[in-house]
Amino acid sequence: EDFLFSPERAHTPVKALSGGERNRLLLAKLFTQPSNLLVLDEPTNDLDIETLELLEELVDQYQGTILLVSHDRAFLNNIVTSTIAFEGGGKLAEYVGGYDDWLRQRPATATKATAAQQPKQEKPAAETKVGPKTGKKLSYKDQRELETLPQTIESLEQQLEAAHQALADPSLYQESAEKIAELKQQSEEIEQTLETAFARWETLEALKNNL
Repeated sequence: EDFLFSPERAHTPVKALSGGERNRLLLAKLFTQPSNLLVLDEPTNDLDIETLELLEELVDQYQGTILLVSHDRAFLNNIVTSTIAFEGGGKLAEYVGGYDDWLRQRPATATKATAAQQPKQEKPAAETKVGPKTGKKLSYKDQRELETLPQTIESLEQQLEAAHQALADPSLYQESAEKIAELKQQSEEIEQTLETAFARWETLEALKNNL
């Protein structure tokens, strides 16, 4: 029952379990074994809300050290006690608290870079025409996606800027034609992905504002 299984479901064959029940079974196997260190890679992927809440509780009660990687901003804010962030140039820095705490503590140069990108991020929402309220709610998955899209867009813009700078470097054209073509294709793919991300963000913002 600690892992949300009713007594009558406790002895059900694994193949007969639902997706959520299988995820909870994996959590049970993971957290009931003696350990003092766990490494979790995107642990919230494909979890329903009930199982996500269980995971947060298990992580909070764990007596050892947990190293985890996650794009789930709310999950990080709720459970982590320190954040290790890439600072550029191959350097790492540790900050106290979760994702929002890191945003407040990170160097001013990084904060200014984010601020410079902010108008571009807000533009789709400002142009969105809000129709009559439909009463439809954002799904849990869509809400999580909406929260992480600004960071995704910012990262893509940085990648695109780096690609443009590389293409503008005269020394590039001393390289093979194959390498030049590869870099141009990479730039085009990033640009297409960025356009898709903006469109998706606009769609989710419109849906959110229609609630």
